[in-house]
Amino acid sequence: MTSNTQVIYVKPPKEYPIIGETMKIAKSTIDLDCALSQGDIIIKNLVLSVDPYMRGRMRDPSIESYAPAFEFNSVMTGDTMSVVIKSNNPKFKQGDLVYGKTGLGYFEEYSHVKGAYADIGYVVRNDPKTTGLPLTYYVGVLGMPGLTAYVGLQKYGKPKKGETLYVSAASGAVGQIVGQIGKALGLHVVGSAGSDEKVAYLKELGFDGAFNYKTQSIDEKLKELCPKGIDIYYESVGGEMLEHVLNHANNFGRIVVCGMISQYNTSNPYPIRNIIYVLTKRLTMSGFIVMDKENIAYEEEFMRTCTQWLLEGKIKYRETVAEGIENTPQALLDVLKGKNFGKQVVKIADL
Repeated sequence: MTSNTQVIYVKPPKEYPIIGETMKIAKSTIDLDCALSQGDIIIKNLVLSVDPYMRGRMRDPSIESYAPAFEFNSVMTGDTMSVVIKSNNPKFKQGDLVYGKTGLGYFEEYSHVKGAYADIGYVVRNDPKTTGLPLTYYVGVLGMPGLTAYVGLQKYGKPKKGETLYVSAASGAVGQIVGQIGKALGLHVVGSAGSDEKVAYLKELGFDGAFNYKTQSIDEKLKELCPKGIDIYYESVGGEMLEHVLNHANNFGRIVVCGMISQYNTSNPYPIRNIIYVLTKRLTMSGFIVMDKENIAYEEEFMRTCTQWLLEGKIKYRETVAEGIENTPQALLDVLKGKNFGKQVVKIADL
């Protein structure tokens, strides 16, 4: 038997998750030499993706939402990159790199994946062996966050050259990609972030303007940096930020909503007092979940295009890497409190 460290979801938090109460690290064992039933695989997990949406899964299962709740006292799930160490499934061979699709990979060192689950939850992704790109990229810029940026801006933002794009949480896993795609499409791109270091990074990426929303007036900076108003707002924050954007939105503007992190850990949601602008300015506000079938359909196009952009140096990407599976709970808490820089991942092991 082999020791197997796991990240366990315990029970819902009232606001921010509490390490040891909401989620904890536990030790188990796994038989890596067991006989496998038809379709089963055993994988060694190498990289875990830690994302804001996971907070929404920390709830009572009876409460409906866009994604299934974590099961109490069970291994947490999310995006993963892993290597197959044993297989009785024709789709997967020993040595294959596999991507645990959004919300379906296991947060543990090793996983014995049953055949039916392997077929729906995992895909072979051996690209890192030939591209030379970091394995962590495949749960970030080339994973769910990158696809979210690509689909959100292209499909729902409907960008036109010369328009103004504003991106909140612009240095995060999704925002940094949205802004760079926007620049490639000929948009005037402005972003906000929560520290001067993150703002400097946005300027390095080629954003036309950037500001620290924690230390500067959001309203004044939007007026200064978006003098022609906002045509597309890529929303990841919600609350007061959305209220300010509505003030500066142009007629027929598009608001693309992929998250509202400011509202995830509060029992007192912020009331949007000027929502009438959605009517008077004829705005389109589109919420979307990237795992929906019609959005996943863009994955092949996205992977091909974004891989080429990365190899050509047209897109840069920044990550925060936590070493060791035991640091996963803290990594998630850091994401929810905005302490990470760029995409947050957990590295469990080398290939």
